[in-house]
Amino acid sequence: MSWARIMVPLAGSGADAPAIAAGALLAEPFGAELAGVFAPVDAADIMPWMGEGYLGGIQASTLESIRSAAAAGEASARSAMAACTYQKTRFIALASPVWAGLSAESRLSDVVVFTNEAPRGRGPLAEPFQQIVADEQRPVLIAREGFTTSGVVAVAWDGGKEASRAARLALPLLEKASRVIILGAPMASARHFDLLRLQEYYAARGIKAEVDTLPERGEAGALLLPAVASLGAGLLVAGAFGHPRLQEFIFGGTTRTLMSADQPSLFLSH
Repeated sequence: MSWARIMVPLAGSGADAPAIAAGALLAEPFGAELAGVFAPVDAADIMPWMGEGYLGGIQASTLESIRSAAAAGEASARSAMAACTYQKTRFIALASPVWAGLSAESRLSDVVVFTNEAPRGRGPLAEPFQQIVADEQRPVLIAREGFTTSGVVAVAWDGGKEASRAARLALPLLEKASRVIILGAPMASARHFDLLRLQEYYAARGIKAEVDTLPERGEAGALLLPAVASLGAGLLVAGAFGHPRLQEFIFGGTTRTLMSADQPSLFLSH
């Protein structure tokens, strides 16, 4: 299996360069296209909130500020892409409606790459991150320091729909890994599941995976993180938002625990 297109959403900020670098690391083993997609603030999203108090000169001034910021952001994003040494790149600057364009680009990409800021709800790409993962259901890579495609990869397994989707979609990445370990915490889940079934699934596809069962009770994310660290895994494959997003936002949940950590890098799918 292989990937042909890796997408990196760009905000025109200092966070673009690390995201592009991670995207290039992911694209290179597959010879995939690296698409940098600049997503500016969309004036059409702001206009309905202006109301009568923003008529006339104030409204025009606000719109001009948005356009100026978009132009500066695009220039910054273009510069960051131009500085990337990976050869197979493409730069796309979206116009209004920005979300529709970003959505369409994500649907035509195999993986969408982010760094830490957006998954933690910070910066202009925070909302697009949520939409791409949960609404568009695109697989995403949250690339953190030390990300590599050739290291140890852990796969979180609980037998659920989200975990199984992530486990399947990560196959091209697992084929590049030096070692694959399937992790499960049966005492932390209400589901009954068998880690050996996923091991068999991988074996049928040429991937030799080990199995590690975590015996403790507790919140799954809190159990997975130290286990991943002890195994020396730099990447964790996991399902995202197994509960409704509002419930996860209010109560936490495994996804939020994993996204709040500094390590490892995450391959997530909803």
